Amino acid sequence: MATKEKLSHQQQLDAGKYVRYTPEQVEALERVYSECPKPSSLRRQQLIRECPILSNIEPKQIKVWFQNRRCREKQRKEASRLQTVNRKLTAMNKLLMEENDRLQKQVSRLVYENGCMRNQLHTPSVATTDTSCESVVTSSQHLNQLNPPSQHPHRDANSPAGLLAIAEETLAEFLSKATGTAVEWVQMVGMKPGPDSIGIIAVSHNCSGVAARACGLLGLEPTKVAEILKDRLSWYRDCRSVDVLSIIPTGNGGTIELIYMQTYAPTTLASARDFWTLRYTTGLEDGSLVVCERSLTPSTGGPTGPPAQNFLRAEMLPSGYLIRPCEGGGSMIHIVDHVDLDAWRVPEVLRPLYESPKILAQKMTIAALRHIRQIALESGGEIPYGGGRQPAVLRTFSQRLSRGFNDAVNGFADDGWSVLNSDGGEDVVISINSSPNKLVGSVFPTSNPFFSTSGGILCAKASMLLQNVPPGLLVRFLREHRSEWADCGVDAYSAASLRSGPYAVPGLRPNTGFMGSQIMLPLAHTLENEEFLEVMRLEGHGFGHDDMVLPRDLYMLQLCSGLDESSLGACAQLVFAPIDESFSDDAPLLPSGFRVIPLDSKTDNSGGDRTLDLASSLEVRSESGGRATRAVSDSSSPSSCSNVRSVLTIAFQFSYESNMCDNVAAMARQYVRSVVASVQRVAMAISPSRIGAQIEPRQFPGASPEAHTLAQWIHRSYRFHTGADLISALDSQGSDSVLKQLWHHSDAIVCCSLKAAPVFTFANQAGLDMLETTLIALQDISLEKILDEDGRKALCAEFQKIMQQGFASLPGGVCMSSMGRPVSYDLAVAWKVLNDDNSPHCLAFMFQNWSFV
Repeated sequence: MATKEKLSHQQQLDAGKYVRYTPEQVEALERVYSECPKPSSLRRQQLIRECPILSNIEPKQIKVWFQNRRCREKQRKEASRLQTVNRKLTAMNKLLMEENDRLQKQVSRLVYENGCMRNQLHTPSVATTDTSCESVVTSSQHLNQLNPPSQHPHRDANSPAGLLAIAEETLAEFLSKATGTAVEWVQMVGMKPGPDSIGIIAVSHNCSGVAARACGLLGLEPTKVAEILKDRLSWYRDCRSVDVLSIIPTGNGGTIELIYMQTYAPTTLASARDFWTLRYTTGLEDGSLVVCERSLTPSTGGPTGPPAQNFLRAEMLPSGYLIRPCEGGGSMIHIVDHVDLDAWRVPEVLRPLYESPKILAQKMTIAALRHIRQIALESGGEIPYGGGRQPAVLRTFSQRLSRGFNDAVNGFADDGWSVLNSDGGEDVVISINSSPNKLVGSVFPTSNPFFSTSGGILCAKASMLLQNVPPGLLVRFLREHRSEWADCGVDAYSAASLRSGPYAVPGLRPNTGFMGSQIMLPLAHTLENEEFLEVMRLEGHGFGHDDMVLPRDLYMLQLCSGLDESSLGACAQLVFAPIDESFSDDAPLLPSGFRVIPLDSKTDNSGGDRTLDLASSLEVRSESGGRATRAVSDSSSPSSCSNVRSVLTIAFQFSYESNMCDNVAAMARQYVRSVVASVQRVAMAISPSRIGAQIEPRQFPGASPEAHTLAQWIHRSYRFHTGADLISALDSQGSDSVLKQLWHHSDAIVCCSLKAAPVFTFANQAGLDMLETTLIALQDISLEKILDEDGRKALCAEFQKIMQQGFASLPGGVCMSSMGRPVSYDLAVAWKVLNDDNSPHCLAFMFQNWSFV
């Protein structure tokens, strides 16, 4: 009987596998699933006890239901992801087909023009004794075809109908650039289209001014995209202010806006630009949304813009945004930025900054696309952020740092800045602001106790021309090796400005290269990691003072961008400001930092691989017609190679009390000169062109007796342990020749201490090049940091042999430079270095045939 009952029960279980759940049962299970998609066995049994409607279901069946439910959820998410990718690919395919049609039209036009030129060249009647004029005329006609001058009847400047006519012309010209062939576009290198790429980026060729164009897919609706892009202050870092002076509705449902915009100058050596424009927002018949804009000039007609001191009026040629809705959500966008920045009114060496469409593309066009994509991902919660803060708050911190640095570099008089007494020949410019609350988005809140007394902000700034130094590489080094250039006393003085009460001006101390460790605490980064915000903690950095005691650790809020060396025209920047431990959302910020902007590569026949001070090497007149800066002759030999040049701008801000202004100014001037000298040394050390080149005497450690002694120990120990000579036969100069030959040895030779955590104490020129560091920063690098896991295992296996027999050979592998770049080597030889008493002094390593991967 029992057997029959057991069999009947098993049959019921088997039959239950196919029984449908009632809606009430499904609802109960779904409630549990929403709280816990993968309940344990105990939880499933508890569920059966707590829900009577599930009492007739076995725990095993409950387990199967949850498995199937998780599988369905996974399939749903995957299907949704594939649909999203398919929509992106469909939209991108449409974009590429349109781009292909545009390129075909451009090719047809070029073929036609080429045929016409061939006919002219083969027609006897065209041949003349002087073809230069004809060439100029032909070229001029070609440029006029690309950018035809505006021809229109006289318009009433105050008439809405006249403004609408200008707006419609602007719309037509903008569309001809965005989707037509009005400008000859050349795709930027490295910008390949794809469903996850930023878009198709192109720059102008042979047109008036400079222009950039982008096409891409966005995850926001057209109206939201237009709203974000029209707010230039939120994404265009060079924008100082945007004032909409008039809004005029049009009969077709659009709007016309008269806008006055001011922008920052990127360096201390050129004036800022402003724009007076008409912006037209309207819809097209196909449902697209257009925001187009152009400058109002005497040739276009329209009202006259407001005058402004300290600004040069630049021209915005028809530009804007064409935003189309995509099926399934999102939008497709075409961006065109076309400006004439009046490059002839800046020093010749700086003109590439104003004539390069790549720089325009990075600053405006690509920046706009990146900002919108960032907003879309943030709104979807797809980007993690640190510090428990909302993305908008962290973005505000980044904007405040960038804006504060731009204010310091430009020093506008209407913000309260004035230049201290100077004869115009100073290499460091000192400006003061006794009314810091005038600054837009003031860096200090009015409640800050430091400014309850009379005081202000002082800024010391300078600009330099760098040669053969990639901007991203230099900024990365300055970020990771702060001890190479910073002074801990000055950092402590800056941190003291956040506290109430005075603090004495420090005296600069010799840069020993040791300032305690620095720890980076990441807060946020953009989608492609081209910019990131972090807190830098300087441990053991603070020190006591007679008047007050600072915390042992200091904190800096730091913004870093442009470290990708492959981004053409990208500006590299490191901006930081001291903060206190609380780091509140309204924390006062006084930014300082570095900005490196690349110039176009060109052959420089007037100088070698040196870092020059622009203020003393340029022989041009100022833009205001003032006194010419002094010139310094360059006696270095001519160079026939193509040099990579860039402009470095340095600005440091300090708070001061009115009775200490002169002391702070003297300290700031001396400090910035010290930083300039350090940057020059770093630039020459990390310059790729200096690998294997003759180093300067100040980099060669020949003046140190300890260096001569160590070189003798290294050479003698190698010969004692291996029986071979490390360097060639010595001449009569003895120890000096040993050090010299060791320094210029082709293989990388480094020494590290015999401690539990070995750190490097010496390296020759090849070793410094391999580690991408300098002698001063060498002691901050540990042996464990550069070796990979295989290298560490090989060293541990041979360490006992090294200490007993004196040397060992390690197999080839890969190590890491201080900048994080992988370095391959064929063989590494390690030996024990003995001092004069034959006691172990350190370990030496020689990496043979090394190269960057």
